[in-house]
Amino acid sequence: MQIGILYFLVIVLANTVGAISGMGGGVIIKPMLDAIGVHSLNEISFYSSIAVFTMAIVATWQQFKNPIDVKIKLALLISFGSFLGGVLGQSAFSQLLDFFASESTVQWIQIILTVLSLVFALLYTIKKWKSWKLKKMGWYLALGLFLGFLSTLLGIGGGPINVALLMLCFGIPIKDATVYSIITIFFSQLSTLITIGLTTGYEAFDLSLLAYIIPAAMIGGFLGARLSGVLSEKRVLRVYQLVVMLVIILNIANGLGLE
Repeated sequence: MQIGILYFLVIVLANTVGAISGMGGGVIIKPMLDAIGVHSLNEISFYSSIAVFTMAIVATWQQFKNPIDVKIKLALLISFGSFLGGVLGQSAFSQLLDFFASESTVQWIQIILTVLSLVFALLYTIKKWKSWKLKKMGWYLALGLFLGFLSTLLGIGGGPINVALLMLCFGIPIKDATVYSIITIFFSQLSTLITIGLTTGYEAFDLSLLAYIIPAAMIGGFLGARLSGVLSEKRVLRVYQLVVMLVIILNIANGLGLE
């Protein structure tokens, strides 16, 4: 029960911030659960996926009530790509666990790739690189595929790189990009959970923890989406940058703590 309550608090906080910034919460949940150190890497990735998937459902529904013009074609193409990318990312993650004798090696790979993506995202928002303003449908699909693959492989369910790349590639304002990011996260995590169900199944996980994880994810998604609708783009950007910096530090600390 103590672990369940601890996970509940972590997920409420992470998903609230994740829904505001479009990060999805997993970029915070994953390293936090790694730091707590109660469950295996595979279990943590599963619990993170459940939390982020639940948050994405609530946040997407709530975000559509906010005054943002969602382009349906863009959303559908990115979502389809992220679904396929999620399948490939989950497969790659499972293969890494089978290939390396130590879980810590896989965790190191995740930490390095996560920190690199976080640094890119932070630099983009600081340097404000000129948008490429890509228009062709193939780019929407390709970006969704890449984002779905990377987020599932890293076990973070989305992350700051979603928002940064959406802004860079298509010239989308940050508040709009957070909405598309959450939609992308929904489909990448849906594919992850389907893949797990069709391969290893869910019996290997302690499903009793879902009684804490799912309500926490719903509360966080609701609060984050409501706050996103109220906060200005400048404040959303500040939240985004602050969280990115904190998560970089947390990931580095986790990496230094590995044997």
